[in-house]
Amino acid sequence: MRQNKINKKFVYLISPNKIEKDDFYTDLSLVFKSKKVNFFQLRLKNETTRNKLIIGKKIKKICKKYKVKFLINDEPILAKKLNADGCHLGQKDMSIQKARKILKNKIIGITCHNSINLCKKAINDNADYLAFGAFYSSKTKKVRYKANLEILRSAKKITNTPVVAIGGIKLSNYKKLLLNKANFLAISGYIWNNKKYKPLEAIRKLK
Repeated sequence: MRQNKINKKFVYLISPNKIEKDDFYTDLSLVFKSKKVNFFQLRLKNETTRNKLIIGKKIKKICKKYKVKFLINDEPILAKKLNADGCHLGQKDMSIQKARKILKNKIIGITCHNSINLCKKAINDNADYLAFGAFYSSKTKKVRYKANLEILRSAKKITNTPVVAIGGIKLSNYKKLLLNKANFLAISGYIWNNKKYKPLEAIRKLK
């Protein structure tokens, strides 16, 4: 999970809200080929478990081929069924302790919103990464918590646990987050719903 200065794989890619067309898998392979993606999170809020399993199996193969860590949003049990690399938990999801019993030593990351207290609790619970945000307004998800760059600097003072920045990240603002010590940038809309660039072009712009 540690990232050094030479590592260009700073993108934590989140799936679109719906995956309906086979084009998606082609685009995903092309995006992974760019060698900028370290993690891929499957986040399908309004999908049946059966479809999540079907989609998840296809994505897992692509992740394996390109050596990208495959994570599931919210559902440790689904992560176990798919033998994913881990799971991302929100504050209203299962506790890290319960998820750890299901996933053992796999990756478990947690949302800390804009709170150093939640960050400290996650560190005590041995989270594998800490996600902060939203840093910018986002069309992917309703923004309830607004984070600023200071939270990244504060987190870095108290832990070596990798930090993920999330929320409205795009070409015009991503560098600011990397310069302020974010290890990884969670990106979705900029790649999948970009009116100007196709997914491969969009990711190539992130240097």
